[in-house]
Amino acid sequence: MIQKVLQKFQTEKFDVLLKAVGDTPIMKSKKWTIERTRTVQGLMDFIKKYLKLDASEQMFIYINQSFAPSPDQEVGILYECFGSDGKLVLHYCKSQAWG
Repeated sequence: MIQKVLQKFQTEKFDVLLKAVGDTPIMKSKKWTIERTRTVQGLMDFIKKYLKLDASEQMFIYINQSFAPSPDQEVGILYECFGSDGKLVLHYCKSQAWG
């Protein structure tokens, strides 16, 4: 029983709104459905690949336009703490903007 609950929790997905900051390219689609277990680093890698940025370029993710979560932080935990209306709003940029 507990294993089924854990499996459901791990495969659960939620919506993330990705908003560009500064001179960072804007993604055509801003709303994405992602797994709870994806890390912030995994999300940054996805954004770089989607925008066809060089893998060596820096990428920053911010929550509430104020702080950058740790790259190894699972996005699902951020959703639990900072999500509202069934989604998590994250800002991404190629240079430090806040915090």
